[in-house]
Amino acid sequence: MRLYFQFFILLLGFHLANGQNFLWKGYFSYNEVRDLSEANTRLYAACETAFFSKNTVTNELKTVNTVDGLSGQTISAIYHSKSLNRTFLGHENGLVIMINEITGEFRLLVGIRDQGGGIPPNKKRVNHFYEFNSKLYISCDFGLVEFKLTDFTFGDTFYISPTGGQTEVLETTVLNNEIYAVTRSQGIRKGDLSNPNLINFLAWQTFDAGFWSGIVTFNNTLVAINTDTRVYRFNGSNPIPILNLSGQGKDIRSVDSSLIVTTENTVQILNETFALTQTFSNNTFQGLSSKFSCATQIQDTLYIGTTNDGVVEVSLSNTGSFTIILPQGPSRNSIFSITVTPSGTLWAAYGDYSQFNNPYPLDEYGLSKLTQDAWLNIPYSDLLGAKSIVRITTNPSNENIVYASSYFSGLLKLENDVATQLYTNSNSGLETLVLPSDPTYGPDIRIEQSVFDRSGNLWMSNGLIANMIKVLRANGQWQSFNLSSVLSGFTSNGRMTIDKNGTKWLCTLDEGLIGFNENLNNKIIKITEGSNDGNLPSPTVRAAQIDNRNQLWIGTQKGLRILPSVDRFLNQDELTTNSIIIVEEGLPQELLFEQYITDIAIDGANNKWIGTADAGVFQLSPNGQQTLQRFTISNSPLPSNTINDIEINGSTGEVYIATAKGMVSFKGSSTAPSNSLKDVFVYPNPVRPGFDGTVKISGLTNRANVKITDIEGNLVYEKIAEGGTIEWDTKAFGKYKVASGVYMIFIASDDATDTTVKKVMIIRGN
Repeated sequence: MRLYFQFFILLLGFHLANGQNFLWKGYFSYNEVRDLSEANTRLYAACETAFFSKNTVTNELKTVNTVDGLSGQTISAIYHSKSLNRTFLGHENGLVIMINEITGEFRLLVGIRDQGGGIPPNKKRVNHFYEFNSKLYISCDFGLVEFKLTDFTFGDTFYISPTGGQTEVLETTVLNNEIYAVTRSQGIRKGDLSNPNLINFLAWQTFDAGFWSGIVTFNNTLVAINTDTRVYRFNGSNPIPILNLSGQGKDIRSVDSSLIVTTENTVQILNETFALTQTFSNNTFQGLSSKFSCATQIQDTLYIGTTNDGVVEVSLSNTGSFTIILPQGPSRNSIFSITVTPSGTLWAAYGDYSQFNNPYPLDEYGLSKLTQDAWLNIPYSDLLGAKSIVRITTNPSNENIVYASSYFSGLLKLENDVATQLYTNSNSGLETLVLPSDPTYGPDIRIEQSVFDRSGNLWMSNGLIANMIKVLRANGQWQSFNLSSVLSGFTSNGRMTIDKNGTKWLCTLDEGLIGFNENLNNKIIKITEGSNDGNLPSPTVRAAQIDNRNQLWIGTQKGLRILPSVDRFLNQDELTTNSIIIVEEGLPQELLFEQYITDIAIDGANNKWIGTADAGVFQLSPNGQQTLQRFTISNSPLPSNTINDIEINGSTGEVYIATAKGMVSFKGSSTAPSNSLKDVFVYPNPVRPGFDGTVKISGLTNRANVKITDIEGNLVYEKIAEGGTIEWDTKAFGKYKVASGVYMIFIASDDATDTTVKKVMIIRGN
């Protein structure tokens, strides 16, 4: 039965509370398992930027990600110390995180990551942990680091190459008080732990000069994997082959009375006499397509980490059945684009292209769908061969029909989560890229930007084609529009949007922003860089969004611009955009000057959420004059400062942020306006002693007038709503906190035809 479960003496650390931050949620992939560790009754599985654990007695699954306190950096090793009940996470940048499993405390140990001494940043990767005599030996890409478990400080750093220079240490073990270290290029090096001068590289010697990838102590014997695809045990210094592998060894570990050896395709178990007792291959587990990464054992159960299916759990006494351990999440962390439907369903696409619109190597990642905290991951094998899917567009009149834009294969239609038709150059109005130098090339149909208009027509960009704008009419007919009068490269970029006048705004790679309206005699205007050509700071346009005041906000590779009104397209032949000038420290300057903007989203209060290529997320006020919030990896659960996409659930205000290393969401308070005041809701209510947040009044109509008075009718707060929610800081016009009591909330729509009254009770402490 197959079950699914959807180096230094410098130590610089700080503590993070291991508790849910209720403003944030994490949406991480747990498919790719990079390392495993075990306690007596718990399995630990390290993934790319998060990890999960399973209680083997209760079957409880627990996930840990950046919202809980992780860094978002790429994890390279995990180790659980049974003696201390602490879990250690090593990262590719040298960061080590220590987690107290009893208190939930996180401690960031940055001594390796922040160490200088001529160690390049890309040579600080943590490869392995080994515990011995109250010390943790940390194998890194430059050498071996000692961490003392008695006081949690770093000890000595050992540069163990024959010349005393840096060398990659892959794994260590101890036998008879001698430490053995497998290196990438210097063979197995050996040192005596009783030697007080072990820090001197001359105290180390070459135990074996061959090429090895892993080493363990098993049954009082050294056992190692050689790059010749064999496993050897050492009789003294003589290696004796004990196992032939089907490929390069990925992992070797000694667990109780078992020696477990993993390759990409097999897991083999040997007993204490070095006899092979069991073998598991990919074919053992029906339906599993992943490669293996590592394996470990807890009592009679084997756990195999995979590259795409989480952890395989199989009983060693009943190998006829197995279980997949995989927490809910998207299939990948690097999400290229996201789409949120009016009902709150989220779609994620993983296909991508380079900054020069090159989709190669072509991706076969499938799609993911999030509905009410439940993920559905649709594999590539179910998508009719559509590669490099870069965007999902939902039919506004029927959310069960969605279209997936493939930047190589055309347009894919899905109905009720099932792919039903792939539109290509052979069965639609789409066109394939033609290479004069290679007449046999193709089909290569690059569909990227797509959006529905109010009439149910699906508009899209057909990249590298003169007839670049395509439309699939609601009646099933196709139509094309030629842009050769304003474009030469025909490279689309980002997301198309349609304004209230039916004008389509199309982002391009290096030719600016295109406005097009077929109802105005196919009118086309190009906005690009240069004061006479539109005043964009760069012709590379990544985002264009229309706000609640019909202003067009444009994000480019080198900053931000605004078109004051989309109506100008109707009666002008040239359009000029403006920068936003703010004053900081008494000096005027351009907002987001030179920032590489990757996306723009508008919330219900007309605030702007700006994603950048390397500076995180900015939340700006409606006019951009105030930066309301800025989120980066250093002050928030963002796993990366590289923002791929931002989408907002208009009903709840939740802001989804897709990054290069995972997706998180921020529970904003700016919701889309309601059509009436019948569902106005006030929370929290009552406001209890010690509460330091704001009172939210949601369910408002746009530009509703909100007045709050005390029970005697004295006005303490007034605001015009922009969107569906406002916040009150429980202060009298921002000056002082109001006293305990009942406060009346009078709400009227913009035209005063709809009114309602609510109450909120505030209870202050003594």
